[in-house]
Amino acid sequence: METARARQYLSGLSGKMRFALGDEAAAYGALVGGCIFFAGYPITPASEVAETMAQELPHVDGYFVQFEDEIGSIAAVIGAARAGAKAMTATSGPGFSLMMENIGYAIMTETPCVVVDVQRSGPSTGQATKPAQGDILQARWGTHGDHEMIALAPNSVQECFDLMIACFDLSERYRHPVIFLMDGEIGHLRERLTFPNLADVHLFPRGGFDPADESGLIKPVREYGKGEAIHITGSTHKEDGMRDVVSQDVHESLITRFYAKIDRNRKNIIRYEERFMEDAETVVVCFGAASRAALGAVKRARNEGRKVGYFRLITIWPFCQEKLAGIGRRINKILVPEMNLGQLAREVERFVSVPVVRVSKIGGVPHSVEEVYAAIVRETS
Repeated sequence: METARARQYLSGLSGKMRFALGDEAAAYGALVGGCIFFAGYPITPASEVAETMAQELPHVDGYFVQFEDEIGSIAAVIGAARAGAKAMTATSGPGFSLMMENIGYAIMTETPCVVVDVQRSGPSTGQATKPAQGDILQARWGTHGDHEMIALAPNSVQECFDLMIACFDLSERYRHPVIFLMDGEIGHLRERLTFPNLADVHLFPRGGFDPADESGLIKPVREYGKGEAIHITGSTHKEDGMRDVVSQDVHESLITRFYAKIDRNRKNIIRYEERFMEDAETVVVCFGAASRAALGAVKRARNEGRKVGYFRLITIWPFCQEKLAGIGRRINKILVPEMNLGQLAREVERFVSVPVVRVSKIGGVPHSVEEVYAAIVRETS
Protein backbone atom coordinates (compact mmCIF):
# COMPACT_ATOMS: atom_id res chain seq x y z
CA MET A 1 0.00 0.00 0.00
CA GLU A 2 3.03 2.28 -0.27
CA THR A 3 2.34 5.37 -2.38
CA ALA A 4 4.74 7.34 -4.55
CA ARG A 5 4.36 10.26 -2.12
CA ALA A 6 5.33 8.04 0.80
CA ARG A 7 8.41 6.67 -0.95
CA GLN A 8 9.50 10.17 -1.94
CA TYR A 9 9.15 11.43 1.63
CA LEU A 10 10.97 8.46 3.20
CA SER A 11 13.69 8.61 0.55
CA GLY A 12 14.30 12.17 1.66
CA LEU A 13 15.35 10.82 5.09
CA SER A 14 17.93 8.40 3.61
CA GLY A 15 21.38 8.87 5.11
CA LYS A 16 20.33 11.70 7.39
CA MET A 17 21.21 11.91 11.07
CA ARG A 18 19.12 13.25 13.92
CA PHE A 19 19.50 13.65 17.65
CA ALA A 20 16.39 11.72 18.64
CA LEU A 21 14.56 10.09 21.52
CA GLY A 22 14.18 6.33 21.52
CA ASP A 23 10.42 6.81 21.25
CA GLU A 24 10.87 9.01 18.18
CA ALA A 25 13.28 6.53 16.61
CA ALA A 26 10.76 3.72 17.10
CA ALA A 27 8.14 5.76 15.26
CA TYR A 28 10.48 6.46 12.34
CA GLY A 29 11.45 2.79 12.23
CA ALA A 30 7.77 1.91 11.97
CA LEU A 31 7.32 4.31 9.05
CA VAL A 32 10.29 2.85 7.17
CA GLY A 33 8.94 -0.61 8.05
CA GLY A 34 5.77 0.22 6.12
CA CYS A 35 3.39 1.25 8.89
CA ILE A 36 0.54 3.44 7.63
CA PHE A 37 -1.92 3.14 10.53
CA PHE A 38 -1.49 4.06 14.19
CA ALA A 39 -4.19 3.95 16.84
CA GLY A 40 -3.40 4.80 20.43
CA TYR A 41 -4.12 6.59 23.65
CA PRO A 42 -1.55 8.92 25.28
CA ILE A 43 0.40 7.42 28.18
CA THR A 44 3.83 8.16 29.61
CA PRO A 45 6.54 7.26 28.80
CA ALA A 46 5.23 6.18 25.37
CA SER A 47 3.46 9.39 24.31
CA GLU A 48 6.28 10.56 22.06
CA VAL A 49 5.73 7.52 19.83
CA ALA A 50 2.16 8.65 19.22
CA GLU A 51 3.15 12.29 18.85
CA THR A 52 5.74 11.45 16.20
CA MET A 53 3.33 9.20 14.31
CA ALA A 54 0.66 11.91 14.39
CA GLN A 55 3.16 14.33 12.89
CA GLU A 56 4.66 12.01 10.29
CA LEU A 57 1.89 9.67 9.06
CA PRO A 58 0.20 12.32 6.88
CA HIS A 59 3.47 12.58 4.91
CA VAL A 60 3.19 8.91 3.90
CA ASP A 61 -0.56 8.95 3.25
CA GLY A 62 -1.12 7.15 6.54
CA TYR A 63 -3.73 7.43 9.27
CA PHE A 64 -3.43 8.42 12.92
CA VAL A 65 -6.38 7.96 15.27
CA GLN A 66 -6.42 8.77 18.98
CA PHE A 67 -8.93 6.49 20.68
CA GLU A 68 -10.80 6.77 23.94
CA ASP A 69 -8.72 4.03 25.52
CA GLU A 70 -6.24 1.26 24.84
CA ILE A 71 -8.92 -1.36 24.25
CA GLY A 72 -10.33 0.60 21.32
CA SER A 73 -6.81 1.29 20.07
CA ILE A 74 -5.68 -2.31 19.74
CA ALA A 75 -9.07 -3.29 18.27
CA ALA A 76 -8.66 -0.64 15.58
CA VAL A 77 -5.10 -1.79 14.85
CA ILE A 78 -6.35 -5.34 14.27
CA GLY A 79 -9.13 -4.07 12.02
CA ALA A 80 -6.73 -1.92 10.00
CA ALA A 81 -4.34 -4.84 9.58
CA ARG A 82 -7.18 -6.97 8.30
CA ALA A 83 -8.03 -4.24 5.80
CA GLY A 84 -4.50 -4.44 4.39
CA ALA A 85 -2.49 -1.90 6.40
CA LYS A 86 0.66 -2.46 8.38
CA ALA A 87 -0.58 -1.22 11.72
CA MET A 88 0.68 -0.55 15.24
CA THR A 89 -0.02 0.99 18.61
CA ALA A 90 2.15 2.18 21.50
CA THR A 91 1.46 2.12 25.22
CA SER A 92 2.91 1.49 28.67
CA GLY A 93 2.10 -0.84 31.58
CA PRO A 94 -1.55 -0.04 32.44
CA GLY A 95 -2.49 0.30 28.78
CA PHE A 96 -0.59 -2.86 27.90
CA SER A 97 -2.68 -4.71 30.47
CA LEU A 98 -5.88 -3.44 28.86
CA MET A 99 -4.75 -4.67 25.45
CA MET A 100 -4.18 -8.26 26.48
CA GLU A 101 -7.53 -9.74 25.47
CA ASN A 102 -7.26 -8.31 21.97
CA ILE A 103 -3.62 -9.36 21.66
CA GLY A 104 -4.95 -12.87 22.22
CA TYR A 105 -7.53 -12.19 19.51
CA ALA A 106 -4.73 -11.17 17.11
CA ILE A 107 -2.93 -14.43 17.89
CA MET A 108 -6.08 -16.48 17.34
CA THR A 109 -6.93 -14.71 14.07
CA GLU A 110 -3.30 -14.69 12.86
CA THR A 111 -3.34 -10.93 12.39
CA PRO A 112 0.05 -9.23 11.90
CA CYS A 113 0.50 -6.08 13.98
CA VAL A 114 3.03 -4.43 16.31
CA VAL A 115 2.52 -3.30 19.92
CA VAL A 116 5.14 -1.00 21.43
CA ASP A 117 5.31 -1.27 25.23
CA VAL A 118 7.52 1.43 26.78
CA GLN A 119 7.76 -0.08 30.25
CA ARG A 120 7.26 1.96 33.41
CA SER A 121 7.12 1.17 37.12
CA GLY A 122 4.07 -0.69 38.40
CA PRO A 123 1.83 -2.41 39.34
CA SER A 124 -1.19 -0.20 38.60
CA THR A 125 -0.35 3.46 38.05
CA GLY A 126 2.97 2.98 39.84
CA GLN A 127 5.56 5.61 39.02
CA ALA A 128 3.93 6.94 35.89
CA THR A 129 6.97 8.73 34.49
CA LYS A 130 9.70 6.38 35.72
CA PRO A 131 11.33 3.55 33.72
CA ALA A 132 11.20 -0.14 34.57
CA GLN A 133 11.53 -3.58 32.98
CA GLY A 134 8.66 -5.29 34.74
CA ASP A 135 6.58 -6.42 31.75
CA ILE A 136 8.75 -9.34 30.64
CA LEU A 137 6.40 -12.04 31.85
CA GLN A 138 3.27 -10.09 30.95
CA ALA A 139 4.51 -9.83 27.38
CA ARG A 140 4.75 -13.63 27.29
CA TRP A 141 1.80 -14.71 29.40
CA GLY A 142 -0.50 -11.69 29.61
CA THR A 143 -3.21 -13.14 27.43
CA HIS A 144 -4.86 -16.44 28.30
CA GLY A 145 -4.56 -19.83 26.69
CA ASP A 146 -1.70 -21.67 25.01
CA HIS A 147 0.32 -19.51 22.65
CA GLU A 148 3.83 -18.44 21.74
CA MET A 149 4.95 -14.83 21.60
CA ILE A 150 7.51 -12.69 19.78
CA ALA A 151 9.05 -9.79 21.70
CA LEU A 152 12.18 -7.75 20.94
CA ALA A 153 13.99 -5.30 23.23
CA PRO A 154 16.36 -2.48 22.14
CA ASN A 155 19.17 -0.91 24.16
CA SER A 156 19.90 2.19 22.06
CA VAL A 157 18.13 4.81 19.99
CA GLN A 158 19.49 3.29 16.79
CA GLU A 159 18.15 -0.12 17.77
CA CYS A 160 14.75 1.42 18.46
CA PHE A 161 14.70 2.30 14.77
CA ASP A 162 16.31 -0.85 13.37
CA LEU A 163 14.37 -3.34 15.49
CA MET A 164 11.02 -1.72 14.74
CA ILE A 165 11.57 -2.61 11.09
CA ALA A 166 12.37 -6.15 12.23
CA CYS A 167 9.18 -6.22 14.32
CA PHE A 168 7.03 -5.48 11.29
CA ASP A 169 8.87 -8.07 9.20
CA LEU A 170 8.41 -10.72 11.90
CA SER A 171 4.73 -9.91 12.31
CA GLU A 172 4.14 -10.21 8.58
CA ARG A 173 6.19 -13.37 8.17
CA TYR A 174 4.55 -15.28 11.01
CA ARG A 175 1.05 -13.67 10.87
CA HIS A 176 1.37 -12.82 14.55
CA PRO A 177 1.40 -9.79 16.86
CA VAL A 178 4.90 -8.69 17.86
CA ILE A 179 5.72 -6.84 21.08
CA PHE A 180 8.42 -4.16 21.02
CA LEU A 181 9.47 -4.34 24.65
CA MET A 182 11.19 -1.02 25.22
CA ASP A 183 11.74 0.46 28.66
CA GLY A 184 11.20 4.06 29.71
CA GLU A 185 14.91 4.74 30.01
CA ILE A 186 15.56 3.76 26.39
CA GLY A 187 12.35 5.46 25.23
CA HIS A 188 13.47 8.78 26.71
CA LEU A 189 17.16 8.36 25.94
CA ARG A 190 18.40 10.86 23.37
CA GLU A 191 21.17 9.75 21.01
CA ARG A 192 22.22 9.94 17.39
CA LEU A 193 19.91 8.23 14.92
CA THR A 194 21.14 7.47 11.40
CA PHE A 195 18.54 6.77 8.75
CA PRO A 196 19.54 4.03 6.30
CA ASN A 197 19.42 4.33 2.55
CA LEU A 198 15.85 3.37 1.73
CA ALA A 199 17.05 1.28 -1.22
CA ASP A 200 18.93 -0.96 1.25
CA VAL A 201 15.83 -1.70 3.33
CA HIS A 202 14.14 -4.92 2.21
CA LEU A 203 10.75 -5.50 3.82
CA PHE A 204 8.84 -8.74 4.15
CA PRO A 205 5.71 -8.18 2.04
CA ARG A 206 2.15 -8.60 3.20
CA GLY A 207 1.08 -12.08 2.23
CA GLY A 208 4.63 -13.15 1.44
CA PHE A 209 6.14 -16.55 2.19
CA ASP A 210 9.70 -17.58 2.88
CA PRO A 211 10.46 -20.73 0.86
CA ALA A 212 12.52 -21.99 3.80
CA ASP A 213 9.47 -22.06 6.08
CA GLU A 214 7.86 -25.39 6.83
CA SER A 215 4.92 -26.01 4.56
CA GLY A 216 1.49 -25.64 6.13
CA LEU A 217 2.53 -23.85 9.33
CA ILE A 218 1.82 -20.32 8.13
CA LYS A 219 -1.47 -19.67 6.40
CA PRO A 220 -2.31 -16.91 3.89
CA VAL A 221 -3.60 -13.60 5.25
CA ARG A 222 -7.21 -12.97 4.29
CA GLU A 223 -8.08 -9.28 4.03
CA TYR A 224 -11.32 -7.38 3.88
CA GLY A 225 -12.22 -5.68 0.63
CA LYS A 226 -10.45 -8.07 -1.73
CA GLY A 227 -13.57 -9.70 -3.17
CA GLU A 228 -13.53 -12.82 -1.01
CA ALA A 229 -16.19 -13.91 1.44
CA ILE A 230 -14.15 -14.40 4.59
CA HIS A 231 -14.95 -15.35 8.16
CA ILE A 232 -12.60 -14.26 10.97
CA THR A 233 -13.26 -15.31 14.54
CA GLY A 234 -11.48 -15.44 17.88
CA SER A 235 -13.24 -18.73 18.58
CA THR A 236 -11.68 -22.08 17.75
CA HIS A 237 -12.15 -22.56 14.01
CA LYS A 238 -11.48 -24.93 11.16
CA GLU A 239 -9.12 -24.35 8.24
CA ASP A 240 -11.83 -22.43 6.37
CA GLY A 241 -12.25 -20.02 9.28
CA MET A 242 -15.64 -21.33 10.41
CA ARG A 243 -16.23 -21.87 14.11
CA ASP A 244 -15.97 -25.27 15.73
CA VAL A 245 -15.76 -24.83 19.47
CA VAL A 246 -16.56 -28.41 20.50
CA SER A 247 -14.20 -30.67 18.55
CA GLN A 248 -11.08 -31.57 20.53
CA ASP A 249 -9.08 -32.42 17.42
CA VAL A 250 -9.92 -29.12 15.70
CA HIS A 251 -8.77 -27.12 18.71
CA GLU A 252 -5.61 -29.15 19.20
CA SER A 253 -4.64 -28.92 15.53
CA LEU A 254 -5.21 -25.17 15.43
CA ILE A 255 -3.41 -24.21 18.62
CA THR A 256 -0.45 -26.53 18.13
CA ARG A 257 0.05 -25.00 14.66
CA PHE A 258 0.01 -21.49 16.14
CA TYR A 259 2.59 -22.60 18.69
CA ALA A 260 4.74 -24.48 16.19
CA LYS A 261 5.03 -21.66 13.65
CA ILE A 262 6.99 -19.69 16.27
CA ASP A 263 8.66 -22.53 18.16
CA ARG A 264 10.05 -24.27 15.06
CA ASN A 265 11.41 -20.99 13.72
CA ARG A 266 13.35 -19.95 16.82
CA LYS A 267 16.61 -19.85 14.88
CA ASN A 268 15.11 -17.29 12.49
CA ILE A 269 13.66 -15.11 15.25
CA ILE A 270 16.12 -15.14 18.14
CA ARG A 271 18.76 -12.39 18.25
CA TYR A 272 21.38 -11.74 20.89
CA GLU A 273 24.72 -10.02 21.43
CA GLU A 274 27.63 -11.71 23.17
CA ARG A 275 31.06 -10.37 24.08
CA PHE A 276 34.08 -11.73 25.93
CA MET A 277 32.56 -15.22 26.10
CA GLU A 278 35.60 -17.25 25.01
CA ASP A 279 37.19 -17.51 28.46
CA ALA A 280 34.26 -16.45 30.61
CA GLU A 281 33.73 -18.16 33.96
CA THR A 282 30.98 -15.76 35.01
CA VAL A 283 28.45 -14.24 32.59
CA VAL A 284 26.25 -11.16 32.92
CA VAL A 285 22.91 -11.77 31.18
CA CYS A 286 20.95 -8.59 30.51
CA PHE A 287 18.72 -6.60 28.16
CA GLY A 288 17.50 -3.07 27.51
CA ALA A 289 18.70 -0.18 29.66
CA ALA A 290 20.36 -2.47 32.21
CA SER A 291 22.60 -3.87 29.47
CA ARG A 292 24.29 -0.52 28.94
CA ALA A 293 25.56 -0.36 32.51
CA ALA A 294 26.33 -4.08 32.39
CA LEU A 295 28.67 -3.70 29.42
CA GLY A 296 30.63 -0.97 31.15
CA ALA A 297 30.90 -3.06 34.28
CA VAL A 298 32.06 -6.15 32.38
CA LYS A 299 34.74 -4.17 30.55
CA ARG A 300 35.99 -2.74 33.84
CA ALA A 301 36.08 -6.17 35.45
CA ARG A 302 37.96 -7.67 32.52
CA ASN A 303 40.52 -4.89 32.65
CA GLU A 304 41.26 -6.16 36.15
CA GLY A 305 41.72 -9.72 34.94
CA ARG A 306 38.31 -11.11 35.90
CA LYS A 307 36.96 -13.66 33.41
CA VAL A 308 33.53 -12.18 32.89
CA GLY A 309 31.36 -12.47 29.78
CA TYR A 310 28.50 -10.36 28.48
CA PHE A 311 25.31 -11.80 26.97
CA ARG A 312 22.51 -9.44 25.90
CA LEU A 313 19.08 -10.64 24.91
CA ILE A 314 17.65 -8.77 21.94
CA THR A 315 14.83 -11.26 21.40
CA ILE A 316 13.14 -11.76 24.76
CA TRP A 317 10.48 -14.14 23.40
CA PRO A 318 10.82 -16.80 22.18
CA PHE A 319 13.46 -17.31 24.83
CA CYS A 320 16.96 -18.36 23.73
CA GLN A 321 16.87 -21.37 26.02
CA GLU A 322 19.21 -23.62 24.02
CA LYS A 323 21.93 -20.96 23.82
CA LEU A 324 21.72 -20.19 27.54
CA ALA A 325 21.68 -23.87 28.43
CA GLY A 326 24.91 -24.28 26.48
CA ILE A 327 26.48 -21.31 28.24
CA GLY A 328 25.39 -22.69 31.59
CA ARG A 329 27.25 -25.94 30.97
CA ARG A 330 30.65 -24.23 30.72
CA ILE A 331 30.57 -21.42 33.29
CA ASN A 332 30.32 -21.13 37.07
CA LYS A 333 27.78 -18.38 37.66
CA ILE A 334 25.33 -16.00 35.96
CA LEU A 335 24.45 -12.46 37.07
CA VAL A 336 21.23 -10.85 35.86
CA PRO A 337 20.87 -7.07 36.30
CA GLU A 338 17.32 -5.97 35.53
CA MET A 339 14.90 -3.22 36.54
CA ASN A 340 12.47 -5.55 38.28
CA LEU A 341 12.70 -8.12 41.06
CA GLY A 342 13.92 -11.02 38.95
CA GLN A 343 11.63 -11.79 36.00
CA LEU A 344 14.42 -12.49 33.52
CA ALA A 345 16.48 -14.28 36.17
CA ARG A 346 13.54 -16.60 36.83
CA GLU A 347 13.49 -17.60 33.18
CA VAL A 348 17.27 -18.08 33.06
CA GLU A 349 17.07 -20.35 36.11
CA ARG A 350 14.83 -22.75 34.20
CA PHE A 351 17.59 -23.69 31.74
CA VAL A 352 20.86 -23.65 33.69
CA SER A 353 22.13 -25.55 36.72
CA VAL A 354 24.66 -22.94 37.87
CA PRO A 355 23.78 -20.23 40.42
CA VAL A 356 21.82 -17.30 38.99
CA VAL A 357 22.40 -14.10 40.98
CA ARG A 358 19.72 -11.42 40.80
CA VAL A 359 21.05 -7.88 40.53
CA SER A 360 17.66 -6.21 40.69
CA LYS A 361 16.87 -2.53 40.99
CA ILE A 362 13.44 -0.91 41.08
CA GLY A 363 12.10 2.56 41.82
CA GLY A 364 12.58 4.22 38.45
CA VAL A 365 16.38 4.65 38.55
CA PRO A 366 18.48 2.51 36.19
CA HIS A 367 21.59 0.62 37.23
CA SER A 368 24.91 2.41 37.28
CA VAL A 369 28.12 0.85 36.01
CA GLU A 370 29.44 0.95 39.58
CA GLU A 371 26.48 -1.04 40.92
CA VAL A 372 26.83 -3.84 38.37
CA TYR A 373 30.61 -3.83 38.77
CA ALA A 374 30.27 -4.15 42.55
CA ALA A 375 28.02 -7.19 42.05
CA ILE A 376 30.57 -8.76 39.69
CA VAL A 377 33.38 -8.22 42.20
CA ARG A 378 31.29 -9.63 45.02
CA GLU A 379 30.39 -12.77 43.10
CA THR A 380 33.81 -13.43 41.59
CA SER A 381 36.03 -12.80 44.62
